[in-house]
Amino acid sequence: MLARLSEELSGNGGVSAFPGRLSRRADRGVHAGRTAVYLLVVLTAGAYLPSPLYPQYQVAFGFSDLMLTLIYAMFALVSAPALLLFGPAADALGPRTVLRVGVTVAAFASTCFVLADGVGWLLVGRAAQGLALGAVTGAATMVITDHTPSANRGRASVVASMAFVAGTAVGPIAAGVVAQYAPQPQVLPYLVHLGLLAIGWHRVSALPAPPQRARRWRPTRPRIPTGMRLRFTTAAATGFLAWAVAGLFLAVIPAVLNRTAGINNLAVIGGVVGAVLVCSMAAQPFVARCGAGPAQLVGLSALLLSLLALAVTGGGSLSITMVAAAAAGVGHGLAYSGAAAAVEAIAPEDQRGAITSALYLAFYVGSGGPSVVVGLMTLWHPLDTAVSWLALVATVLTPLVGLAVVFTGRSFVPRWSLPTTTSRPHPGPEQKGAVDRNDRSTPTVSSVSSASTMSSVSSSNTVWQRRHLCHRHPGVARPGFALDDSSNDAGIGTAAAEAAVSAHQPHRPDPQKRF
Repeated sequence: MLARLSEELSGNGGVSAFPGRLSRRADRGVHAGRTAVYLLVVLTAGAYLPSPLYPQYQVAFGFSDLMLTLIYAMFALVSAPALLLFGPAADALGPRTVLRVGVTVAAFASTCFVLADGVGWLLVGRAAQGLALGAVTGAATMVITDHTPSANRGRASVVASMAFVAGTAVGPIAAGVVAQYAPQPQVLPYLVHLGLLAIGWHRVSALPAPPQRARRWRPTRPRIPTGMRLRFTTAAATGFLAWAVAGLFLAVIPAVLNRTAGINNLAVIGGVVGAVLVCSMAAQPFVARCGAGPAQLVGLSALLLSLLALAVTGGGSLSITMVAAAAAGVGHGLAYSGAAAAVEAIAPEDQRGAITSALYLAFYVGSGGPSVVVGLMTLWHPLDTAVSWLALVATVLTPLVGLAVVFTGRSFVPRWSLPTTTSRPHPGPEQKGAVDRNDRSTPTVSSVSSASTMSSVSSSNTVWQRRHLCHRHPGVARPGFALDDSSNDAGIGTAAAEAAVSAHQPHRPDPQKRF
């Protein structure tokens, strides 16, 4: 399914009128998109292979619950600097070089788990997994987006998010089944992963050489453009919360089920953990249909239900935990993918790799940080009680994040309030020229068609605001309401938005011309 989506995103869904150079270019785009999706799935799966095996590691090596959460969180702690390091590298050196580094480090990580005979090997392996996935995330997302037509950029972010979550689901499910029914449960999953990484290395070698870059690579702290900082912060908070809930299931819920609920079947434990990500992947395609803002709000609502269930039971009831896992998965998919789509739609072309890496930095910290808090709380409380307290705190924070989404303009826009395509005349030469000029002069997503098709929630909200402005003050522009792209807080080209609105407003006399 992901391969088919990557093919459509690369513009190869139809029949080309030029079977020569254009078709070869399309084929290269399809190969690059599939390679990026493949690497995201494989490296993410490898990073979460240990999740259902933590109870076995804890028994074999005799470490505490705090060390358990630290081993899991080591991945997130290393991913943070890796994203800051390799995000600008993908922009400056090209994604192929960064992808090769990521595959090499991932192979080293799996080798550490194969040789593990103590806690030290687990910590080094988790650190290498974080470094590898931190390198690949921004570069692979950049490849998917660069080989996607402008009209499908929203779907590109959804495919990247689905690939990331698909690997997160495949890892614990496969490891749990192997651990329960196959020999060498702590070795065989990582040997299979090494074979998949070898295939990924071969596919990366076939990618086209990166273009010449005018700037040098140097690691820098993330710098978000001023016009998108508020929306970026809100999206980062939404994704942080979504991954915090998923991190609880990936890190501590297996141990809670093993101790409190008495579940010894590792396949069942891996299935509960994997159900979160399977439901997440199933929910993500709806982001492209309903828009990034509505998806985040619905996702936060589902996360709230899951957190309430965990706050009551602490994960000690298998049946309630299964329901909570399904709700958490749906909420995670909508909230996390919606946040990624909202940022992807407004990220400048020459900074997309760095901005995407900064966003995933918040996601990784969310997946590991709260789990460490649970581990610290186990010094004074049982593990299930610590889960209940953390879920209660997150239950209070979730509505606040939802209010932030509404405040920043990514709330639901009724379809009946938007201009319809049937009543809008075809843009004239001047109007079309304004749209074309706007597309070339600004790195953000903007077009007349985006206002009618809801390809991004940001553009839809801008049309919504301007329609109400025209109704309140017909013919008179609001003082201080900027009409240039550089000062537009909505983050999209205003020429196209004004053209889309003016085409649907009835003619009204200008009050200033009466005298």
